[in-house]
Order: sequence, then structure tokens, then C-alpha cells
Amino acid sequence: MTPPASVRIEIPRWAQLVLLPLLLLLVWAVAGAVRHVLFLFLVALLIALLLNPLVRALGRIRIPRGPAVALVYLAFAAVVALAILALATVVVQQTRSGAHRVDHYFTTDSGHPPQTGAEHDLARFQRWLDRHHLSSVHVQHEGQRFLNQVGTKDVQKYTTKALRWAEGAGLTVVTLLFDAFLVVVVSIYMLLDMQRLSDAFDRRFPPQGRGGLIVRMERAVASYVKGQFLVSLIIGVSVGVGLWILGIVGLMPNGGKYAAAFGAWAAFTELIPYLGPWLGAAPPVLYALVQHPLSALWVALLFLGIQQLEGHVVVPKVMGSSLRLHPLLVIFGLLAGGEIYGFAGILVALPLLAAGRAAWEFFSERIALQKWAGDEPLAEIELKLRDEPAAPESPPAPAA
Repeated sequence: MTPPASVRIEIPRWAQLVLLPLLLLLVWAVAGAVRHVLFLFLVALLIALLLNPLVRALGRIRIPRGPAVALVYLAFAAVVALAILALATVVVQQTRSGAHRVDHYFTTDSGHPPQTGAEHDLARFQRWLDRHHLSSVHVQHEGQRFLNQVGTKDVQKYTTKALRWAEGAGLTVVTLLFDAFLVVVVSIYMLLDMQRLSDAFDRRFPPQGRGGLIVRMERAVASYVKGQFLVSLIIGVSVGVGLWILGIVGLMPNGGKYAAAFGAWAAFTELIPYLGPWLGAAPPVLYALVQHPLSALWVALLFLGIQQLEGHVVVPKVMGSSLRLHPLLVIFGLLAGGEIYGFAGILVALPLLAAGRAAWEFFSERIALQKWAGDEPLAEIELKLRDEPAAPESPPAPAA
């Protein structure tokens, strides 16, 4: 049995001139009016594309599609809900604890003579400079003047703002959970009808080579997620092992104690494009700076080396083949996602671009624009050459 022929649709010139611009304007206006709803549906589509291969695998072992969807989503929803609740709890608790530590560090006197933790560290840093022939650098004097200008009230004001931010983050998490519930419900309906939708596309556009539209989009999203997870795992393990080694050799006090936590934080922030490496490095560097200035320098050098390894080896090898997007398109997608929907838009920009690229490749093989008149000759003109009159014969030469 011969495979069905590929269907190719040609868009006429009048539709290119009138319908396509109007359609683009209509899509832009509707998308702007229902931005939040559209974003939730796009996230639900990404989740459905990611989980559809699992549902299809359960179908191969004779589990009906409805129970397979329920089984996959119960596990998925439980993991996501526990992760969000755990993250929210850690953020609020650590912010509250950190605010109290900062308040204590700048305002509570201890020791003989009575000094705050900040004053004690300034004095210790100044002694280190004096021992290394850098006594002309008056860090302690300038730092003490800064601490006197800041004062107890300013520190308490900042810590109060941090506590209010933590409380606001808790309310944001509740809203996020509600949106997550809506996304799960919408994606369940999408996943239940995914096979029917895929069959309809295959009947209208017979798959060739790399498969149908839904299969291509699934592969694109799954490939991106696998690549991003692998990159995060590599960076998190590298940070944790690096900080543990610094703690073992004495270059970062208590480095081994917090290596796992800082490594997990670096792995999580790696999910944020471009800004993730900087956010992952900030807490370890600040912690090392409080311990000793040289420790902060070693930690900063460690993260600089890991970022170089990431940029030149890990990302090109792991993400290069999975994303298949031009760097300019990636930057535009991230900026557009942030402009349209903030931080959440940045997170989903790249997988949406990957799925969009797969859809573009699929339809570009099957839809063509009718050529305009300038691309072809306006008319065929047949030219005939006029018969030229015969040249007169020259008279014969006279006989000698």
C-alpha cells in the first residue's frame, strides 16, 4: 500500500494581501485582551505535550486513555504541589531567619569591647590589610562611618520590608496554586483529546519523515526539558562539589556544611535563562564574604570557572542540538516573554519557541504562497525576425 501523498496548500495573492494582515491584527488584539487566559492555555499545552508520550506508553500496555491520563496527572500534580509548597515554606522561613540575622549582625553588641558583628569583621579585615602592608587603605574608618550613618532604624526598616515581602510571597504562592490548578484541569482536557487531534492532523496532512505535527512538537518540548534538566544537574553538582572542596581545604569556612544547599539553589536558578547563573552565585558569595574576604574571592573564582565551563562546553553540547534556535531568536523570545508576562513568561519562552519551531517546520513543508506577478513574466511575446532583402550580385569581372 503506497503512503498518502503530501498535501500542499497554496495561499492566493489576494489572501496574502488582505486576509493575512487582518488575521495577524485580529490575533494580536485578542491575545492582548485575554493575555492571562492565553498564557494559562499555552502552559497547559506544554504540559500536555510533555506528558502525552507517557500516556501513550501506558496505552501500549492496554491501559485505557482515561485511566492513563488520571494516573499520570495524579503523580505529576502531587510532585508539582509538593515542590511549590516546599519552596514557598523555605523562602518564607529563610527570609524571616535571614532578616533576624541581619538585624542582629548590625545592631547587637557583644564581646570586649562591645562591638556588633559588622564592626568586629571590619576590624579583623583592617588588621589583615595592615599585616599585608596595606595599612594606607582605611577600610575600618570608612566602614564605621557607613555603619553610623545607617543606624539601627534603617536596618530595622529594611528587615521589616523583607518580612513584608515574605508575607506577600506567601499570598503569591496561593494565587500561583490556583492558577496551577486551572492549568492542570485545562491540560487534562487537552490530553484526553490529544490522540483525536493528532489523528485529525494526520488525515489532513499525512505525516512524512519525522512524523506528524503533534509528534514533532512533543519531541521538541521533551528535548528541551531533558537538556535543561541535564544542564541544571551538571551545574548543581559542580557547585556543590566545588564548595565542598573549598571547605575541606580551608578556603571557605563551613563550606561542606552548606555545599548541598548552595548546589541545589544553583541547580534551581539554572532554570532561569541568562540571570540564573548570577542568582545562583549570589548567596554563596555573600556568605563567604561574611566569613572572610578571601573566601568570597575563592568562591567567586569557582563560580566564574563553572560559568565558563557552562558557556563553552555544557550548553553548546547539551542544549545546542535540543533547542536548535538562533541566539538572536532566543534573546528576543526571552525579552518578549518577560515583557508580556514577567518572570513566568521568561520561564516558558524557550519551550514555546521550541514547539513553535517544530510547528513552523511542519507547515512550511505543506503551505506555499502563490507567486506575485513580479516573479513571473507578464506575458509571452512571440518575436519574428523580418526577412532581409538579398544583396545584389556583383557584376562579373571583365576578361583580361
